[in-house]
Amino acid sequence: MEFYNTHILTVVLFTPLVGALLLLFVPRDSENAHRVIGNLFAFLGLIVSLPLMWRFSLAPDAPRFQFYENHEWIPSIGAHYTLGIDGISLCLVILTTLLGAISILSSWDAIKIRRKEYYILFLLLQVGMLGVFMALDFFLFYMFWEVMLVPMYFLIGVWGSDRRLYAAIKFFLYTLVGSVLMLLGILALYFKAGANTFDIPTLLASASQFDTHWQVLLFWAFFFAFAIKVPMFPFHTWLPDAHTEAPTAGSVILAGVLLKMGTYGFIRFSLPLLPVDPAARHKIITIMLVVSVIGILYGALVCMMQKDMKKLIAYSSVSHLGFCTLGIFALTPHGLSGSVIQQLNHGLSTGALFLLIGVLYERRHTRLISEFGGLSTPMPNFAAIYMIATLSSLGLPLLNGFIGEFVILRGVYEVNPKYVAWAVIGIVLGAAYLLWLYQRVMFGVVTNPANEHMEDLNWREYATLVPLIILCFWIGIYPKPLFRVLERPVQLIVEQVNPGYYGAERASAPSLNAAPASGGMNNAMPGMVMPPSQTPDDDADPHSLDPNAKDNQTSNPRTEKK
Repeated sequence: MEFYNTHILTVVLFTPLVGALLLLFVPRDSENAHRVIGNLFAFLGLIVSLPLMWRFSLAPDAPRFQFYENHEWIPSIGAHYTLGIDGISLCLVILTTLLGAISILSSWDAIKIRRKEYYILFLLLQVGMLGVFMALDFFLFYMFWEVMLVPMYFLIGVWGSDRRLYAAIKFFLYTLVGSVLMLLGILALYFKAGANTFDIPTLLASASQFDTHWQVLLFWAFFFAFAIKVPMFPFHTWLPDAHTEAPTAGSVILAGVLLKMGTYGFIRFSLPLLPVDPAARHKIITIMLVVSVIGILYGALVCMMQKDMKKLIAYSSVSHLGFCTLGIFALTPHGLSGSVIQQLNHGLSTGALFLLIGVLYERRHTRLISEFGGLSTPMPNFAAIYMIATLSSLGLPLLNGFIGEFVILRGVYEVNPKYVAWAVIGIVLGAAYLLWLYQRVMFGVVTNPANEHMEDLNWREYATLVPLIILCFWIGIYPKPLFRVLERPVQLIVEQVNPGYYGAERASAPSLNAAPASGGMNNAMPGMVMPPSQTPDDDADPHSLDPNAKDNQTSNPRTEKK
């Protein structure tokens, strides 16, 4: 118990690995043992991660990265085994353990061949994803980033549908290209800083002192890895194939967690690497906002043309993740917090939709929309849960999708209302394709005899879907705990990457003795507020304007611990 208290992140990280190692010694013909052990350790991974939620401190004087662990690993190159999480990482770690347990449970009857290898690879995938969200050392981060790639390749290539090899190779090559460019960026950052350490806060703090040319190069080196993973337009073409051909559990974990590794990378690494020079920063942020809006509209329009249910939901991820990147690069507190919440929302609602499509595929072995119709008659409970997941995904008030999208648009409006106007069109199109899909599959008379006696949900399918539906309502009705957890890390990031935001916000606030000022934040592009190299105004908060100030600088957790 003492080890768990002092090394809780290590326990959470390697619990799935223990299950994978144990499965190596289980005979191949013991198929029930494979399923039981795989589900047991996935559930244990969720259980041991839950104490993170009530042990995480929200006190103002709490360290930025909590549950900190640091051990020397490869001294010759300065690599350490360093783990720690802030509020953003906490949300994504809990999402990973939850969806991991649900995904493996959904595989109980769906996987017919090579069950031993399947559960081993899925548990290893869990380790890789958790490590990405916990690592505070670039060398360790990159190792987990690559470890995740191999299990997902085999999950698609071995247990996927007819075109599984094509989809698996496409996924592998796209992701590998981005990973190689990120590796070059990590090495450039390491040698340019000359600190003989891969400590992430230390190297990111050093990058703020580089000249503009190097800052721009580093930003784009990391950009391609994260943009491919999200995926942003036009790097999205691997996603529909991977989603469509992957097994149901693979699609759930791919949409629910793997895509969030890209948005997490943008928040954790790309934002601190934004150039200090106002012109270069303005250009990069404008590109990111425009591409995000294009992704929102393009993904929604392509969804309207799909004949395969799974491919439709896959393209919807391109549109929904466009909102997340739009909020990130608005560089406002509402944009960032809304982006993280929307990442959680997308994992819950889209994960539920993929599980529901998997239920239909197990019964009919087809995903074509034309093969269904009138399913609400033989499957009323299925239709009810499908409706809730659909309304959650399209952003109905009192469900989780509304909160995330509303807060993102609130944050982006501070930057430029034009981006909000275009993004709202994506919301309308999203409602159109999701409701049209539901109408074609669920309403009307049953015209296909194969659908007349389809079995409704069983207990195992309820166990995978009901927790997601409960969370969709909980976040939609009472999101306050999430905003509290995200408040401090979001504030620290905004103070660092958009210096002067809080000072400008206070200066533009209405006063009883002053006439209202024109313009304000609505006419400012993020990053165009006073850069850190200029002298702050007397009325502004010096800690929010100077990213190198002691209380605001991205500190080294090793120093904090001392």
